[in-house]
Amino acid sequence: RGLVRRPVDMSLVELERLAAPMGTVLLECAGNTNPNNFGLMSAAAWTGVSLRRVLARVIPLRKATRVLVSGFDDHSQPSRSSVAGASWIFTFEQLEAAGAFLATDMNGKPLSPDHGSPVRLVVPRWYGCACIKWVNEILLVDEEAPVTSQMREFAGRTFQDGQPELARDYAPATIDLAATAVRVEKWLVDGHIVYRVIGVMWGGARPTNALMIRFKSTERWTRVESCPLPPNTATWTMWSHTWRPDSPGSYQVVLRADDPAIPTGRLDIYFYLREVRIDEV
Repeated sequence: RGLVRRPVDMSLVELERLAAPMGTVLLECAGNTNPNNFGLMSAAAWTGVSLRRVLARVIPLRKATRVLVSGFDDHSQPSRSSVAGASWIFTFEQLEAAGAFLATDMNGKPLSPDHGSPVRLVVPRWYGCACIKWVNEILLVDEEAPVTSQMREFAGRTFQDGQPELARDYAPATIDLAATAVRVEKWLVDGHIVYRVIGVMWGGARPTNALMIRFKSTERWTRVESCPLPPNTATWTMWSHTWRPDSPGSYQVVLRADDPAIPTGRLDIYFYLREVRIDEV
């Protein structure tokens, strides 16, 4: 619908007939903060239909430059933490570059209501706020399209410059390269205590293994010992590092990229910092 020569309706049955495996893709909530132990993300194997294939069914008007994907999100009760309405606006190029698709199944099963049944948008390497659930309409819009209520609500959490009024002024809600520790193991090796830090790395536009780590602000950064180069950045990858602290005490596990060309917005502000207490060395 929207700025097209003729609107097109697509049934769920037709969409399911076209669905195919889309690979494993990570979703991270833009509000994935420390009080939640950075647990508001996960990776799943998706089945769905490329959004490019769906959009190819309509002929856009010359003015059409952006795609608005909407989902059913009315509130039966007033909410103190969220605004009713779920929609996001993308350029055609953004959707193409991300490999966006309409998902019908997750991990081999039809989507549950909580995950957006019957259809949700998945935009690899974009925050979950842009991956609209319960999709019920796709509109083509022009350069004057205002931001949606969803985009306005998540402006701060997607690091916008203030509150943009027009979608064209809204920076892509993409996930920069990120990493955090998830476990610290204590080992006894040849009679000596050794710690092994294990974590995950995700996000970014291109794969890298240039991950650095430190445990105190007075220490030098050192290259993470084991950080395999991932085949892509659509999902997470594991890393590990052997650590021999000098003394008992409190430490902060901080990571960064050893490549200034890689955007690392949240790592730069120590967003995923983890604290650990060492009692024995």
